[in-house]
Amino acid sequence: MKYFIGIDLGGMSAKGGLMEEGGKLLCTARCTTSASDSPASTADHLAQLAQQLLAEGNVSREDVIAVGVGSPGVIDSAEGNVVFWSNYGWKNVPLGALLAERTDLPVFVTNDANAAAFGEAKFGSGKGYSDSILLTLGTGVGGGIVIGGKLVEGYRSAGGEAGHTVIRRGGVKCTCGRRGCLECYASATALKRETRSSMQKHPDSKMWKFSPDLEKVSGQTAFLAAREGDRAALGVVKRYVEALGDGIANLVNLLRPQAVILGGGVSNEGEYLLTRVREYVLKNIYAPVEYAPLEIVRACLGNDAGLYGACAYAMQRSK
Repeated sequence: MKYFIGIDLGGMSAKGGLMEEGGKLLCTARCTTSASDSPASTADHLAQLAQQLLAEGNVSREDVIAVGVGSPGVIDSAEGNVVFWSNYGWKNVPLGALLAERTDLPVFVTNDANAAAFGEAKFGSGKGYSDSILLTLGTGVGGGIVIGGKLVEGYRSAGGEAGHTVIRRGGVKCTCGRRGCLECYASATALKRETRSSMQKHPDSKMWKFSPDLEKVSGQTAFLAAREGDRAALGVVKRYVEALGDGIANLVNLLRPQAVILGGGVSNEGEYLLTRVREYVLKNIYAPVEYAPLEIVRACLGNDAGLYGACAYAMQRSK
Protein backbone atom coordinates (compact mmCIF):
# COMPACT_ATOMS: atom_id res chain seq x y z
CA MET A 1 0.00 0.00 0.00
CA LYS A 2 1.21 3.49 -0.89
CA TYR A 3 0.30 6.66 0.98
CA PHE A 4 0.07 10.43 0.57
CA ILE A 5 0.24 13.25 3.08
CA GLY A 6 -1.92 16.34 2.66
CA ILE A 7 -1.48 19.59 4.59
CA ASP A 8 -3.93 22.50 4.73
CA LEU A 9 -1.84 25.47 5.85
CA GLY A 10 -3.61 28.31 7.62
CA GLY A 11 -2.63 31.50 9.36
CA MET A 12 -2.95 30.12 12.90
CA SER A 13 -2.83 26.36 12.38
CA ALA A 14 -2.18 23.65 9.83
CA LYS A 15 -4.17 20.45 9.50
CA GLY A 16 -2.59 17.34 8.04
CA GLY A 17 -3.92 14.00 6.90
CA LEU A 18 -2.50 10.63 5.88
CA MET A 19 -4.34 9.00 2.99
CA GLU A 20 -4.15 5.61 1.33
CA GLU A 21 -3.76 5.64 -2.45
CA GLY A 22 -7.35 4.40 -2.71
CA GLY A 23 -8.61 7.59 -1.05
CA LYS A 24 -9.18 6.41 2.53
CA LEU A 25 -8.11 9.00 5.12
CA LEU A 26 -6.33 7.13 7.91
CA CYS A 27 -5.67 9.87 10.43
CA THR A 28 -5.44 13.63 10.90
CA ALA A 29 -3.42 15.95 13.13
CA ARG A 30 -2.88 19.66 13.72
CA CYS A 31 -0.04 22.00 14.56
CA THR A 32 0.05 25.69 15.35
CA THR A 33 1.41 28.24 12.87
CA SER A 34 2.16 31.92 13.26
CA ALA A 35 2.99 34.93 11.12
CA SER A 36 5.87 35.59 13.51
CA ASP A 37 7.56 32.33 12.46
CA SER A 38 10.14 32.38 9.69
CA PRO A 39 9.47 30.29 6.57
CA ALA A 40 12.08 27.81 7.79
CA SER A 41 10.38 27.56 11.18
CA THR A 42 7.00 27.04 9.52
CA ALA A 43 8.50 24.27 7.41
CA ASP A 44 9.87 22.70 10.62
CA HIS A 45 6.36 22.64 12.11
CA LEU A 46 4.90 21.09 8.95
CA ALA A 47 7.63 18.44 8.85
CA GLN A 48 6.89 17.56 12.48
CA LEU A 49 3.20 17.35 11.58
CA ALA A 50 4.02 14.92 8.77
CA GLN A 51 6.10 12.82 11.15
CA GLN A 52 3.23 12.75 13.65
CA LEU A 53 0.89 11.49 10.94
CA LEU A 54 3.29 8.69 10.03
CA ALA A 55 3.53 7.66 13.67
CA GLU A 56 -0.21 7.72 14.25
CA GLY A 57 -0.87 5.83 11.02
CA ASN A 58 1.96 3.35 11.71
CA VAL A 59 3.30 4.03 8.22
CA SER A 60 6.92 4.14 7.11
CA ARG A 61 8.19 7.20 5.25
CA GLU A 62 9.42 4.88 2.51
CA ASP A 63 5.77 4.00 1.75
CA VAL A 64 4.75 7.64 1.23
CA ILE A 65 4.74 8.82 -2.38
CA ALA A 66 4.44 12.58 -1.88
CA VAL A 67 3.21 15.47 0.23
CA GLY A 68 0.63 17.98 -0.99
CA VAL A 69 0.20 21.42 0.58
CA GLY A 70 -2.65 23.89 0.16
CA SER A 71 -1.32 27.32 1.09
CA PRO A 72 -2.91 30.77 1.18
CA GLY A 73 -1.54 33.35 -1.21
CA VAL A 74 -0.34 33.46 -4.78
CA ILE A 75 1.37 30.16 -5.47
CA ASP A 76 3.76 29.14 -8.23
CA SER A 77 2.79 25.48 -8.11
CA ALA A 78 5.29 24.44 -10.77
CA GLU A 79 8.13 25.46 -8.45
CA GLY A 80 6.37 25.01 -5.12
CA ASN A 81 6.91 28.65 -4.19
CA VAL A 82 4.67 31.02 -2.25
CA VAL A 83 5.00 34.08 -4.49
CA PHE A 84 3.10 36.31 -2.08
CA TRP A 85 1.11 35.75 1.11
CA SER A 86 0.04 39.06 2.61
CA ASN A 87 -0.93 37.78 6.07
CA TYR A 88 2.54 36.34 6.61
CA GLY A 89 4.42 38.93 4.58
CA TRP A 90 5.96 36.12 2.53
CA LYS A 91 7.46 36.87 -0.87
CA ASN A 92 8.99 34.18 -3.08
CA VAL A 93 9.23 31.62 -0.27
CA PRO A 94 10.30 28.17 -1.56
CA LEU A 95 7.92 26.34 0.75
CA GLY A 96 7.98 23.14 -1.30
CA ALA A 97 11.77 22.93 -1.25
CA LEU A 98 11.97 23.77 2.47
CA LEU A 99 9.52 21.02 3.36
CA ALA A 100 11.08 18.53 0.96
CA GLU A 101 14.46 19.04 2.65
CA ARG A 102 12.91 18.23 6.01
CA THR A 103 10.80 15.24 4.98
CA ASP A 104 12.96 13.77 2.21
CA LEU A 105 9.78 13.47 0.15
CA PRO A 106 8.49 15.17 -3.02
CA VAL A 107 6.34 18.16 -2.04
CA PHE A 108 3.76 19.84 -4.25
CA VAL A 109 2.16 23.17 -3.31
CA THR A 110 -1.03 24.78 -4.61
CA ASN A 111 -3.34 27.58 -3.52
CA ASP A 112 -5.62 26.66 -0.62
CA ALA A 113 -8.82 27.55 -2.51
CA ASN A 114 -7.71 25.38 -5.42
CA ALA A 115 -7.00 22.58 -2.97
CA ALA A 116 -10.52 22.88 -1.53
CA ALA A 117 -12.02 22.72 -5.01
CA PHE A 118 -9.94 19.66 -5.83
CA GLY A 119 -10.94 18.01 -2.57
CA GLU A 120 -14.64 18.47 -3.27
CA ALA A 121 -14.11 17.30 -6.86
CA LYS A 122 -12.31 14.10 -5.90
CA PHE A 123 -13.85 13.15 -2.57
CA GLY A 124 -16.85 15.38 -1.94
CA SER A 125 -19.93 16.65 -3.76
CA GLY A 126 -18.13 16.66 -7.11
CA LYS A 127 -16.76 13.13 -7.06
CA GLY A 128 -19.34 11.94 -9.57
CA TYR A 129 -18.28 14.55 -12.14
CA SER A 130 -15.17 15.08 -14.24
CA ASP A 131 -15.82 18.84 -14.59
CA SER A 132 -16.79 21.00 -11.62
CA ILE A 133 -16.40 24.49 -10.18
CA LEU A 134 -16.34 25.27 -6.47
CA LEU A 135 -17.39 28.69 -5.17
CA THR A 136 -16.91 29.40 -1.48
CA LEU A 137 -19.25 32.09 -0.19
CA GLY A 138 -17.53 33.47 2.89
CA THR A 139 -15.72 36.67 3.76
CA GLY A 140 -14.84 36.75 0.05
CA VAL A 141 -15.66 34.50 -2.87
CA GLY A 142 -13.00 31.88 -3.48
CA GLY A 143 -12.92 28.52 -5.17
CA GLY A 144 -11.37 26.64 -8.01
CA ILE A 145 -11.92 24.85 -11.30
CA VAL A 146 -11.54 21.16 -12.15
CA ILE A 147 -11.82 20.14 -15.80
CA GLY A 148 -11.29 16.62 -17.07
CA GLY A 149 -10.52 15.53 -13.53
CA LYS A 150 -7.56 17.90 -13.28
CA LEU A 151 -7.15 21.13 -11.37
CA VAL A 152 -7.01 24.16 -13.65
CA GLU A 153 -4.60 26.70 -12.20
CA GLY A 154 -3.76 28.86 -15.21
CA TYR A 155 -0.43 30.37 -16.17
CA ARG A 156 1.92 30.36 -13.19
CA SER A 157 -1.03 29.22 -11.04
CA ALA A 158 -2.57 32.70 -11.16
CA GLY A 159 -5.95 31.69 -12.62
CA GLY A 160 -9.27 30.53 -11.24
CA GLU A 161 -10.13 33.79 -9.44
CA ALA A 162 -13.87 33.65 -10.06
CA GLY A 163 -14.56 36.10 -7.24
CA HIS A 164 -12.79 38.82 -9.19
CA THR A 165 -14.81 38.60 -12.38
CA VAL A 166 -16.92 41.72 -12.86
CA ILE A 167 -20.70 41.33 -12.84
CA ARG A 168 -21.65 45.00 -12.26
CA ARG A 169 -19.60 47.48 -14.30
CA GLY A 170 -18.88 50.56 -12.19
CA GLY A 171 -20.24 48.82 -9.10
CA VAL A 172 -19.00 48.48 -5.55
CA LYS A 173 -15.24 48.85 -5.19
CA CYS A 174 -13.49 45.57 -4.46
CA THR A 175 -10.43 44.96 -2.31
CA CYS A 176 -8.63 43.99 -5.52
CA GLY A 177 -9.05 47.55 -6.81
CA ARG A 178 -11.68 46.92 -9.47
CA ARG A 179 -15.37 47.73 -9.23
CA GLY A 180 -18.31 45.37 -9.45
CA CYS A 181 -16.53 42.06 -8.74
CA LEU A 182 -18.63 39.00 -7.95
CA GLU A 183 -17.07 39.04 -4.48
CA CYS A 184 -18.62 42.47 -3.85
CA TYR A 185 -22.12 41.02 -4.30
CA ALA A 186 -22.03 37.29 -3.54
CA SER A 187 -19.81 37.07 -0.45
CA ALA A 188 -21.16 36.87 3.08
CA THR A 189 -19.62 40.29 3.61
CA ALA A 190 -21.69 41.70 0.74
CA LEU A 191 -24.83 39.96 1.98
CA LYS A 192 -24.44 41.54 5.42
CA ARG A 193 -23.86 44.97 3.85
CA GLU A 194 -27.05 44.70 1.81
CA THR A 195 -28.98 43.40 4.81
CA ARG A 196 -27.96 46.38 6.94
CA SER A 197 -28.87 48.80 4.18
CA SER A 198 -32.31 47.26 3.76
CA MET A 199 -32.92 47.22 7.51
CA GLN A 200 -32.18 50.94 7.73
CA LYS A 201 -34.66 51.61 4.93
CA HIS A 202 -37.32 49.33 6.45
CA PRO A 203 -37.51 49.83 10.24
CA ASP A 204 -40.60 47.58 10.36
CA SER A 205 -38.82 44.62 8.74
CA LYS A 206 -38.66 41.29 10.58
CA MET A 207 -34.93 41.37 9.98
CA TRP A 208 -34.72 43.52 13.11
CA LYS A 209 -36.28 40.64 15.03
CA PHE A 210 -33.32 38.42 14.21
CA SER A 211 -30.64 41.12 14.48
CA PRO A 212 -31.72 43.98 16.78
CA ASP A 213 -28.23 45.45 16.51
CA LEU A 214 -26.91 46.42 13.06
CA GLU A 215 -23.41 45.50 14.18
CA LYS A 216 -24.54 41.93 14.80
CA VAL A 217 -26.15 41.35 11.42
CA SER A 218 -25.11 37.99 9.99
CA GLY A 219 -25.38 36.26 6.66
CA GLN A 220 -28.42 34.44 8.06
CA THR A 221 -30.43 37.52 9.03
CA ALA A 222 -32.14 38.19 5.70
CA PHE A 223 -32.72 34.49 5.04
CA LEU A 224 -34.36 33.96 8.44
CA ALA A 225 -36.74 36.86 7.89
CA ALA A 226 -37.38 35.87 4.28
CA ARG A 227 -38.52 32.45 5.45
CA GLU A 228 -41.20 34.27 7.44
CA GLY A 229 -42.34 36.16 4.35
CA ASP A 230 -40.80 39.54 5.14
CA ARG A 231 -40.88 41.59 1.92
CA ALA A 232 -37.71 43.57 2.55
CA ALA A 233 -35.79 40.41 3.42
CA LEU A 234 -37.16 38.65 0.35
CA GLY A 235 -35.79 41.56 -1.68
CA VAL A 236 -32.33 41.15 -0.16
CA VAL A 237 -32.36 37.43 -0.89
CA LYS A 238 -33.59 38.00 -4.45
CA ARG A 239 -30.82 40.49 -5.19
CA TYR A 240 -28.23 38.20 -3.65
CA VAL A 241 -29.40 35.22 -5.69
CA GLU A 242 -29.36 37.26 -8.89
CA ALA A 243 -25.81 38.48 -8.29
CA LEU A 244 -24.55 35.01 -7.43
CA GLY A 245 -26.51 33.60 -10.36
CA ASP A 246 -24.96 36.10 -12.78
CA GLY A 247 -21.50 35.05 -11.67
CA ILE A 248 -22.32 31.37 -11.96
CA ALA A 249 -23.94 31.78 -15.37
CA ASN A 250 -20.83 33.52 -16.69
CA LEU A 251 -18.63 30.67 -15.47
CA VAL A 252 -20.99 28.04 -16.85
CA ASN A 253 -21.16 29.72 -20.25
CA LEU A 254 -17.36 29.85 -20.38
CA LEU A 255 -16.47 26.41 -19.02
CA ARG A 256 -19.71 24.39 -18.98
CA PRO A 257 -18.95 22.14 -16.02
CA GLN A 258 -21.21 19.30 -15.02
CA ALA A 259 -21.59 20.75 -11.54
CA VAL A 260 -21.20 24.00 -9.64
CA ILE A 261 -20.52 23.35 -5.96
CA LEU A 262 -21.34 26.02 -3.38
CA GLY A 263 -19.45 26.11 -0.10
CA GLY A 264 -18.75 28.62 2.65
CA GLY A 265 -21.06 30.01 5.29
CA VAL A 266 -23.86 31.23 3.01
CA SER A 267 -24.23 27.75 1.50
CA ASN A 268 -25.56 26.63 4.89
CA GLU A 269 -28.92 28.05 3.78
CA GLY A 270 -29.21 24.78 1.87
CA GLU A 271 -32.06 24.16 -0.51
CA TYR A 272 -33.71 27.49 0.27
CA LEU A 273 -30.74 29.11 -1.46
CA LEU A 274 -29.92 26.37 -3.96
CA THR A 275 -33.43 26.12 -5.40
CA ARG A 276 -33.49 29.84 -6.16
CA VAL A 277 -29.98 29.86 -7.59
CA ARG A 278 -30.73 26.87 -9.84
CA GLU A 279 -33.87 28.53 -11.18
CA TYR A 280 -32.04 31.77 -11.97
CA VAL A 281 -28.97 30.16 -13.50
CA LEU A 282 -30.88 27.73 -15.70
CA LYS A 283 -32.77 30.69 -17.18
CA ASN A 284 -29.57 32.56 -17.93
CA ILE A 285 -27.15 30.06 -19.44
CA TYR A 286 -26.52 29.56 -23.12
CA ALA A 287 -26.80 25.88 -24.04
CA PRO A 288 -29.94 24.09 -22.82
CA VAL A 289 -29.59 21.66 -19.93
CA GLU A 290 -31.32 19.01 -22.00
CA TYR A 291 -28.15 18.99 -24.10
CA ALA A 292 -25.54 19.61 -21.38
CA PRO A 293 -27.00 18.91 -17.91
CA LEU A 294 -25.89 21.14 -15.07
CA GLU A 295 -26.12 20.46 -11.34
CA ILE A 296 -25.79 23.08 -8.62
CA VAL A 297 -25.07 21.39 -5.30
CA ARG A 298 -23.79 22.14 -1.84
CA ALA A 299 -20.24 21.27 -0.77
CA CYS A 300 -20.05 18.49 1.80
CA LEU A 301 -16.47 18.34 3.10
CA GLY A 302 -16.61 21.59 5.07
CA ASN A 303 -13.31 22.64 6.61
CA ASP A 304 -11.71 19.36 5.52
CA ALA A 305 -12.00 20.13 1.79
CA GLY A 306 -8.51 21.67 1.66
CA LEU A 307 -6.99 18.70 3.47
CA TYR A 308 -8.56 16.19 1.08
CA GLY A 309 -7.57 18.39 -1.84
CA ALA A 310 -3.95 18.59 -0.75
CA CYS A 311 -3.83 14.78 -0.68
CA ALA A 312 -5.48 14.62 -4.11
CA TYR A 313 -3.06 17.21 -5.45
CA ALA A 314 -0.09 15.14 -4.30
CA MET A 315 -1.61 12.15 -6.09
CA GLN A 316 -2.11 14.09 -9.33
CA ARG A 317 1.30 15.73 -9.39
CA SER A 318 3.24 12.58 -8.50
CA LYS A 319 1.86 10.52 -11.40
